[in-house]
Amino acid sequence: MKKKNYKDRAKMRQRMSFAAFVLTFVFAILTIRLSYIMIVKRADYAARAEEQWTSEVKIDAIRGRILDRNGKELAVSANVYRVDFDLNSIRSYLKRTLKDLKKTEIDQMKSVGIPIPSGDEGLKTDDIAPAIAKALDLDVTKVKDKLETKLPSGANAGSATLVRRIEKEQADKVKELNISGVLVSPDTKRYYPNNNFLAHVLGSTNVDGKGLTGVELQYNSYLSGIPGMKIAELDKNNRDLPYTISQFTSPVNGKDVSLTIDENIQNFAEKAAQQAYEDTKAKAVSILVMDPKTGEVLGMVNKPDFDPNNPREGSDNFDGATKEDKVQKMWRNRLVNDTFEPGSIFKVVTAITGLEENIVNKDTKFFCNGSLAVGGIHPKCWRTQGHGAQVFPDIIQNSCNVGFMELGAMIGKEKLCEYINKFGFGKASGIDLPGEAKGIVKPVNKVSDADLATIAFGQTNTVNSVQYMAAFNAVANGGTLIQPHVMKEVTHEDENNVKIVDETFKPKTSTVASTEKTAELRSYLERVVTGGSGTGTFIEGYHIGGKTGTAQKVIDGRYQDGKYISSFVGMAPVSDPKVTIMVTIDEPSNGVYYAAQVAVPPAKTLFTDIFNYLNSKFSDENNVQITRDIVIPEVRNMKIADAKKVLKDAKLDFNIDGDGESVLNMTPYPGYSVKEGSKINLYTGSDATYNNNVVMPDVRGYSKEDATTLLKGLGIVPAFDGSGAVSDQDISQGEVIAKGTTVKLTLSSDYKD
Repeated sequence: MKKKNYKDRAKMRQRMSFAAFVLTFVFAILTIRLSYIMIVKRADYAARAEEQWTSEVKIDAIRGRILDRNGKELAVSANVYRVDFDLNSIRSYLKRTLKDLKKTEIDQMKSVGIPIPSGDEGLKTDDIAPAIAKALDLDVTKVKDKLETKLPSGANAGSATLVRRIEKEQADKVKELNISGVLVSPDTKRYYPNNNFLAHVLGSTNVDGKGLTGVELQYNSYLSGIPGMKIAELDKNNRDLPYTISQFTSPVNGKDVSLTIDENIQNFAEKAAQQAYEDTKAKAVSILVMDPKTGEVLGMVNKPDFDPNNPREGSDNFDGATKEDKVQKMWRNRLVNDTFEPGSIFKVVTAITGLEENIVNKDTKFFCNGSLAVGGIHPKCWRTQGHGAQVFPDIIQNSCNVGFMELGAMIGKEKLCEYINKFGFGKASGIDLPGEAKGIVKPVNKVSDADLATIAFGQTNTVNSVQYMAAFNAVANGGTLIQPHVMKEVTHEDENNVKIVDETFKPKTSTVASTEKTAELRSYLERVVTGGSGTGTFIEGYHIGGKTGTAQKVIDGRYQDGKYISSFVGMAPVSDPKVTIMVTIDEPSNGVYYAAQVAVPPAKTLFTDIFNYLNSKFSDENNVQITRDIVIPEVRNMKIADAKKVLKDAKLDFNIDGDGESVLNMTPYPGYSVKEGSKINLYTGSDATYNNNVVMPDVRGYSKEDATTLLKGLGIVPAFDGSGAVSDQDISQGEVIAKGTTVKLTLSSDYKD
């Protein structure tokens, strides 16, 4: 019996031990599971719970404006409307039965085409979706899907956005439906008042108002502002709890971005680019205008372009395998995003290298017979018969390939590559626009003798236009490489409408050349305009320096016959440049392609407009004004009244010494060049003596007709040799000569590069 009891107690202990083990195991599993839920899945479940007992509505901020440097609006947010669904209210609206409706509500529903509920049943989303869709001209399926929006957890959502940026007419139609929970509220729509004006710089936004390209993308964080939020707690029936206070955060509107762009200069660039695009029948035309002392972009245009108000329209004019490819090509800012072999405009970089390293000076001799054998290749000069004996300034004026190949050899690949790197090639210029291309620069250890020769006159390496202009600006401003930029400042207004400056652009700078050598090179670049391939840019009274370039395009690794990029770069005035420009013509197809023929004419139009504008707008700001040089006319032996009229017509001031009736003498002498508005001394007294002295003016760049008119008015006899514009004169500018002296003028018209 005892043995049996012992066995029963042993079995009981086993069972208790087993039960304890099972309970312990189950408790451990529950503990692990609970820990997993509370620790690992805490954020997930908390979010799900919050979804169920809160209603969250996002309130968009008003996007900031984009302005030009003078405060002109270039991109604004126009007032439109949006339609949102408060799905909790809509669900309550649908649950109403016939007995819940008043007669006025029934009449309203009938008038807008919403079914009347029957019996004890309410409505369904299928009943109201058609009326909403009709008011907004939307697909019924889209409306129904929005009405039945679910949360990620699968629960019914509290809100949904149906459509944004609708006009008032559509908004009023939705309001007439009088559906509880269908909310019509103010919204903003990005609007570009000038349509395609400055399109590639401004860029565009998507349907949610976020930047896609250009400044809209680059400065999206400033422009977009900070959205607001309303969060309300809900009961089990998804209704706002009456005893809770909704959390409301007001949106912070976006800040304004002021650009360096001058709306007037941009207009001039747009006009010149469009005219060149039509005249040359080119694939594309691009123009860039900059302030060389600050790196500011004053104007930037590409043709063809697009309208940011309808940013996807017009893409059929571009090549591409798909619609999206075409759109992307249309949106490309070619001045920033595309690279090309620069051709002869790159000779400016080779030239400044030679000057800085004291390898050349104005007397260094070169000889061109039309081509040069180097490294197994025979590159030709554009003038196949050659330029013969030349000095350094001549190879710049003549854009002589052979001269620059010889100069490249004199410099050496190590030193030339050093300056190419120093002037910013092969790396982004840092312009504040998206997608800048770096270009391709051959490393010095891979540069052969043939490469050195072609790099020296603008082949082999590639650049983007902004990158090149940063280097060109360094020559214009006296040797400082300045980061180019389009943003001037970011601002907002405080609660008292006082403008607050949040940020200004501070460009990076570095010294790459000397003041003396860059000034010397600028004087040689002026010869390109007065007597070289840039004579078509010559404007009487203004000192312009420039360089043309015609580069055969490389496509699929090979130079393509008949496809060229023609460019002109210029600066003015040469003594102290305040503006630089670049005109690029991609694949002109009107029968001519040399830059002198296709890129120079629009450059002259652009310079003329800019000079007239700066002189009128900034007449009191001498640091910006580009004043014209006036050749003093001959007024000696004229009556005082007649002399006054002649000088006033020439925009010159005067002092009269004496009380005589006629002008007997004057200083400075006729023929001197003085700044517009300068005072001329007229002597009329009995002690004044008349003389025949005049001063030989600089007539390089003048046409034959204009030179004849000017010189004959001074009493100088012109003798011409050749045809075209005046490229040389045998009496130097400023030399005092007697009336009746004959001056020999050489004309030239065969410059093409």
